[in-house]
Amino acid sequence: MLRVAVVGSGPAGVYAASALTQHGDVAIDVLDRLPCPYGLVRYGVAPDHLKIKSISAALRAVLEHPAVRFLGNVEVGRDVTLAELHDHYDAVLFSSGAAVDRRLDVPGEDLPGSDSATDFVAWYCGHPDAPVDHFTLDARSVAVIGVGNVAVDVTRILAKSADELRSTDVPDHVLEVLQRSQVQDIHMIGRRGPVQAKFTTKELRELGELANADILVDPRELELDEESQRAIGAERALRRNLEVLQEWARRRPEGRPRRIHVRFLLRPVEVLGTTRVSGLRLERTRLDGTGNVTGTGQMCTLDAQLVLRSVGYRGLPVPGMPFSEWTGIIPNSAGRVLRDGVPVPGEYVAGWIKRGPTGVIGTNKNDASETVAALLADAPALPPAPVRDPDALPALLAARGVDVVTWQGWQAIDAAEAALGRAQGRQRVKIAHRAELLRAAAGAGDAALAAPPSAAGSTAAVPT
Repeated sequence: MLRVAVVGSGPAGVYAASALTQHGDVAIDVLDRLPCPYGLVRYGVAPDHLKIKSISAALRAVLEHPAVRFLGNVEVGRDVTLAELHDHYDAVLFSSGAAVDRRLDVPGEDLPGSDSATDFVAWYCGHPDAPVDHFTLDARSVAVIGVGNVAVDVTRILAKSADELRSTDVPDHVLEVLQRSQVQDIHMIGRRGPVQAKFTTKELRELGELANADILVDPRELELDEESQRAIGAERALRRNLEVLQEWARRRPEGRPRRIHVRFLLRPVEVLGTTRVSGLRLERTRLDGTGNVTGTGQMCTLDAQLVLRSVGYRGLPVPGMPFSEWTGIIPNSAGRVLRDGVPVPGEYVAGWIKRGPTGVIGTNKNDASETVAALLADAPALPPAPVRDPDALPALLAARGVDVVTWQGWQAIDAAEAALGRAQGRQRVKIAHRAELLRAAAGAGDAALAAPPSAAGSTAAVPT
């Protein structure tokens, strides 16, 4: 039996596990450093995007497959080393994502009140690593730097009222802060033009449908250069985005509680303030005919007490694995990990840590299939793991005092969150504290650790 460890239980890891189950005699342990599975589906998708979050049902079907075992709250480098994984598995596949944001690299970026959108998303999604008191939303004006789908999500959550989000699984502490929110103006700012923005039309349109906020667009910032005109002629999605923005530019404010300002051709040059953020200094830019921009030297100052940057993501090094600081990924060829340019037997990657933060959830299916194809092609020549006992790794972790959360432990967490929701007349209330998650899981996973994965007799598939 081929034994494989998949590190990461987000879409990329689960797609990889699904592909592995289609190839016969294989046992897969899916490890995650968090007590809960599903990765960014649970901790990155906005709580009001219920259709996207519903993919967790398909991910669950894979993690319940007889050949798959979930081991949560296990961190490689903290609880178990890469070398120890090689002792217990014939192959190790990392799908740990891109966990941190890219910086603006401007003066004042580290002032209190200047944060990453990554931290804000983790906070409102109830990530166990996000301090519950990190955001107070006592700012009157917020600047969101970026014009991708994450920036749109952040802007939408800031603009909505607590009552509009009460039907979702948003944690109680987030609802309480949203209820007291002082936010009146949200500025979503892009350094390039509307055609170069990375949001999709569906997500963009949602901003104009909010009952709690007017949306404001300056028509002068929608002017196009020749390159932009060619782009919208060739790509219908870009043309639809522009049409939405042009329609908004014709709207008159209706006096709603909040205002969303969608801005283009502005580049942050300094976050202003002494003890905390008080404003944002911006330079007007112009398109240079190549899709990029140059500065004009024309400056303006935006009143803001909270700045959230959303200008991209990058991966973090995995202890024991090679890592490119330049690209933010683990060097690889078609998913085979490279050390000094040479493939390493038994080491593989999938998802954002393989290719960088590109694509949507479904993009990970082909990505994972490519990696699994490489792994299976290599399998006959892989040296077998010295330790073949499937109980050995759980025993090692238990001896180190690691509170491993099994699938039954996750089901107990799931049930606890559903019970919290019923008590409030909601479908679910997400538990945010790691200690509370572990308490909910306690005692539920002991039997599962004694039931290692069996060989794959059927396949587990997830949709795109």
